[in-house]
Amino acid sequence: MQPSFSRSPEGTPVTAEDLPLQFARTKRFSLGVPRGFTVSPDGDRVLFLRTASGRSTTSLLWLYENGGERPLADPFALGDGGEVPEAERIRRERARETSAGIVSYATDAAVRLVVFALSGALWTVRTDEGVTRQIPTTGPAVTPRPSPDGTHIAYVSGGALRVVRADGTGDRALAEPEGPEVTYGLSDHVSAESLERARSFWWSPDGTALLVVRVDNSPVQQWYIGDPAHPERPPRAIRYPAAGTANARLSLHVVDLDGGRVDVDLPKQAVSHPGGEWTDPAFEYVAQADWDEAGPLAVVQTRDQRSAYVLRVDAATGASTALHHLTDPAWLEFVPGTPASTAATGLVLTTQEGTRGLLMTATGVRTPEGMYVHELLGAAGDRLYLMAAEEPTEAHVWSYDTENGFTRLTTEPGVHHAAVGGGTVVLDSSTLDGRTVTVLRDGVRAGRIQVLAERPVTLPRPRFLTLGARELRAALYLPTSYGPGPSDSDPGSDSNSGSDSGSGLRGRLPVIVHSYSGPGGQTVVKAATWQHAVNQWFAEQGFAVLSVDGRGTPGRDRAWERAIHGDQLMPVVEDQADAVRAAAELFPELDTGRVAIRGWSFGGYLAAGAVLHRPDVFHAAVAGAAPTDLRLYDTHWKERYLGHPDVQPDHYERCSLVAHAHRLTRPLMLVHGMADDNVVPAHLLRFSAALLAAGRPHTVLPLAGATHLVTQEGVMDNLLRMDLDFIKKSLDVRTI
Repeated sequence: MQPSFSRSPEGTPVTAEDLPLQFARTKRFSLGVPRGFTVSPDGDRVLFLRTASGRSTTSLLWLYENGGERPLADPFALGDGGEVPEAERIRRERARETSAGIVSYATDAAVRLVVFALSGALWTVRTDEGVTRQIPTTGPAVTPRPSPDGTHIAYVSGGALRVVRADGTGDRALAEPEGPEVTYGLSDHVSAESLERARSFWWSPDGTALLVVRVDNSPVQQWYIGDPAHPERPPRAIRYPAAGTANARLSLHVVDLDGGRVDVDLPKQAVSHPGGEWTDPAFEYVAQADWDEAGPLAVVQTRDQRSAYVLRVDAATGASTALHHLTDPAWLEFVPGTPASTAATGLVLTTQEGTRGLLMTATGVRTPEGMYVHELLGAAGDRLYLMAAEEPTEAHVWSYDTENGFTRLTTEPGVHHAAVGGGTVVLDSSTLDGRTVTVLRDGVRAGRIQVLAERPVTLPRPRFLTLGARELRAALYLPTSYGPGPSDSDPGSDSNSGSDSGSGLRGRLPVIVHSYSGPGGQTVVKAATWQHAVNQWFAEQGFAVLSVDGRGTPGRDRAWERAIHGDQLMPVVEDQADAVRAAAELFPELDTGRVAIRGWSFGGYLAAGAVLHRPDVFHAAVAGAAPTDLRLYDTHWKERYLGHPDVQPDHYERCSLVAHAHRLTRPLMLVHGMADDNVVPAHLLRFSAALLAAGRPHTVLPLAGATHLVTQEGVMDNLLRMDLDFIKKSLDVRTI
């Protein structure tokens, strides 16, 4: 739910270009946005990453201290060559990183020593000195992290976990791979892409040992991603665990700086495991891990995702003890940041019943019913901070302590995030007016961190609606000439049926539905997101644009998320169709005889599925990077919703676009990056082949060299224009 753009400090738009070109040059308005905040334990220092402007693509490391900010490390001054190791390239793709330069960093416990990798070189800088120093390593360094006391730095190179002293001496391997498919300290595909566990090693609090994940990718099938635009280049081999196939083998180990190693004894399978048509109680996933004062902590999850054990590990023997057994009849969801602990609350765990929330084990306190917790942000002393929602279109920062209970710290409608340390809270707030980063000290505003992102040349004007019996959260965008948007409480108060549109069209407005509506993502939020700007741009071309968060999206409750269990397509398609009808009842100017739908990734899957199954509502579609054959997507993400394809093939058949290609009767354009290693190009090719075999005309737009995250200028901008052109032709829309 992190917002994607904000107003510039001057609050003035760039006027020399249109929205699509600005969208491409600003990388979806992400450039110039501060991120990756770390607050020192005493609250005196705040570290963060930010590019130098809304157009610069190179991230610098910054320090906020004593009410002012200054660059702490500049890649240009350090001679950044721009080339990154392959392991780092993969990590950035999984993280959807849009910038270059310093894109991640880590600190010691006091936030005095900062380490980062730049083009494979290892660098350090101290916040009290500001002098950068390159640390010699035996090979390209990936994911470096200093010990809590700042005396050593662990990093990964060539699949080995290594350590070097902070003064640059004593570089040595702590764990070396036993074969070409083995790594120590790097995340496998599933952990990084679907579990969002980016880290794979953790220091002990005293800095004498590390808990490390070993990954053996040899059981995982090997796929090949080629570049058709460069036949002289060999294809790139990747290990991709598609649904129903073997996962990587994961294990945990404790290694110490003296060369000792203890293998962690992980449980093989869950007992008292929930049943179902398909059950697999074997523990195949390491969902999370940490090392606190009581010792190493790990969360392991079963293959069918219905059970998880929270384990305490004995670092000396490797023995593990189950502290808690988490279960769910559908699948388990974990709140990012959990498990965590404080002396006052004990362990903080994710609860699965009702609204997704938290449980404090020492006190038995749960988050209030109706509070959906997006993330546990951290702790300062015995006070916890969390990002939670009581209304799906907003998310606020809350604190909890035993004396005051739950206290909401933000009030303005929007999406709010925070980083904490000592008495300092850094509030990262995105509202419809833009984005601000405010530094609070002991509850009082102490300053601000600059947001340098550009203001869109097309200013968004979303009308937030609640539609239909399922109270679907939606946003509607009309051309500017239709006047100011109505209030949420009176959504039809400003409708102007028959008035002129901004592009010269008269009469009723053709409709474009632009939704993601998939698990893990929301677009209908009262925050400055790039989707609002893009949707308004399409509206200014003479359309009504509708965005809908249907069943399966986060932010409401577990029943809403579980509604897609066994069928990831039709409930979502029906929600979009219901929203179009309900919006048209409130706004008679919407022409339901001309409705297109467009989207990317799950949104592309939704768009193609909509014209296949509901051509009575949707008359054209643009589907970008759509997963069309769900057997080709990864184990954890697809088996979570659809089960095992060999045991429950009907779930996959029902949700497959390839299997229903013969249904197509509407114009459809398929767009796909040919270097996509998340939704691989085979999805596009198999669907197109099935459409061709069924005699169904369609348009295919391959993007040479593009991955799942399209970032190239000349591609991002022109895609929007080509989408518009295809939709206009398909709906027979003419400007006059």
